Amino acid sequence: MLDIFITRKDAAATPIWQIRSGEAEAWCGTHAGPGAAWVATSGFKGEAGKVLLLPDGSGGLAGVLLGLGDGSDPFVAGALASALPMGDYRFAGESRSDASKAVLGYALGTYRFTRYSGSPRDWPRLVLPENVDGEEVSRLARAIFLVRDLINTPAADMSPADLAAAAERVAADNGASFDVIEGEALLAANYPMIHAVGRAAAIAPRLIDVRWGRTEAPKVTLVGKGVCFDTGGLDLKPSNAMLLMKKDMGGAACVLALAQLIMEAKLDVRLRVLIPAVENSVSGNAFRPGDILQSRKGITVEIGNTDAEGRLVLADALSEADSEAPELIIDMATLTGAARTALGPDLPPFYTDDDTFAEEMAVSAEAMADPLWRMPLWKPYDAWLESKVADVNHVSDGPFAGSITAALFLRRFVEKAATHVHFDIYGWAPKPRPGRPVGGEAQGIRALYHLLQRRYGA
Repeated sequence: MLDIFITRKDAAATPIWQIRSGEAEAWCGTHAGPGAAWVATSGFKGEAGKVLLLPDGSGGLAGVLLGLGDGSDPFVAGALASALPMGDYRFAGESRSDASKAVLGYALGTYRFTRYSGSPRDWPRLVLPENVDGEEVSRLARAIFLVRDLINTPAADMSPADLAAAAERVAADNGASFDVIEGEALLAANYPMIHAVGRAAAIAPRLIDVRWGRTEAPKVTLVGKGVCFDTGGLDLKPSNAMLLMKKDMGGAACVLALAQLIMEAKLDVRLRVLIPAVENSVSGNAFRPGDILQSRKGITVEIGNTDAEGRLVLADALSEADSEAPELIIDMATLTGAARTALGPDLPPFYTDDDTFAEEMAVSAEAMADPLWRMPLWKPYDAWLESKVADVNHVSDGPFAGSITAALFLRRFVEKAATHVHFDIYGWAPKPRPGRPVGGEAQGIRALYHLLQRRYGA
C-alpha cells in the first residue's frame, strides 16, 4: 500500500471538510470560532479544487476546507496533497463524494515526473475512510503513475528497446514470462508490417510478448501500439504535430498498466500482452506511400499514407493474438486525430461488435468515472478502404470518419476471438485538473480493470 495512507482509525488527524459551491455559509453556521470567521474573510465559496486552511485560536491548523464545486469531478481531492502542510489528515463530516474516488484523487495529486528535474518528496498522509480498500486504491494509483511515467519520458529515453525493458520489469515483478522478437528476426517470424514500419529507425523494431496466468484459464490478450516516436515517415508531420509524438506509445503504456493491475489482483485469466514497439522514422530504407506490404495474416496492404503507421503494426500483432482464439482481445492505441476531433481529448471512443461487452463497458466506465464512448463499426465505410492493386488500402482517400475506417481496417485481422474491442485513446492531459497534471494520462484502464474484475475476479 502507498505510504501516504494510514489505516489506523484512531490516528490523530486534521479534519478535511468537503464543501460544494454555495455551502460555505451553511458550514460556518454550524462551526463557530476562528475557522468560521476566516472562511468569510477569505471569500471561500466551495469552488472546485479550492483548498482553504483553517487556523485555530493559537495560530495552528484547525482544519481544511476542500471545494467540490458542483460535485461533478470525483477526483477533485487531487488538489489537496500539494496544498496541505505535512501532517496527517482525515475526511470529516458527511461524505460528499465517493470515498474511494476521493482517496484515489488524493493519491493522484502526489504524482510528479521527476526524472529530469526535481526530486521525490514526502507527502501529507491521509487516514483511509471506512470501507475504502487502500490496497486497491494503491494498485490503481501505481498503474496510472506507470502510464504517466512511460508517456512523459521523451523518445530519446523511451525507444523500442527502453519500452521492452519497461515491459520486462513489469513481467519480472509479477512472475510473468517475457519474450521479444527483434529486427530482422521479425521477417523470419512473419511480422512483415512491424518490420516495415520500424526498419528506418536507428533502434530496431521489435514485438514484445508477455504471458501470465494458468494455462487453462480464459484467454485475455492485450495489444498496445508502441510507436515510441512518430515523425510521420516520408509523409512527414509538421513540427507542431510532431511535438507530442513521444506519446504515440500511449496504447502500449496503457496495456502494460492494465496487465499490471490484472496480475497484481490475480484475476483468473490466461493473460497475454503483445506490443509492437517501433519508431516511425525517415531514412533511405523507409517504407513509402504506394508501397504494398505483406501482412502476417496474408492480406496485402497498399500504403496510402506513411503517417498512418500505427494500424499497420497493430494488424500484425492482432493477427498473432487472434491465432490463439482468445475469449477477449483488447487493443489500445493513440491511433487517429479524427477521434479527438469527434470526441475531444477526454472521451476516448471504443469499437466492438459485441453488444454485451459494450453494455458492460458502459457500466464500468460510469462506475469508475473513466469516460468512454462506443462508436459504430459502420460497414458501408468499409468500401472506402478498397485498393485497385492490393487486398486493402490502410487509409481512405477522403477526410471523413478517420477513426471508424481505422477500426474497420483493424477488424480485418481478427476472426477467431470471441470478442475484439479497439480503443482509440489520446493518452495526454492537455489542461491541468486536480490530480491530473498536463502530460501523459491513462485512459480506459480503470474501466477495463473493473469489467475484468467482474468477469474474472474471485
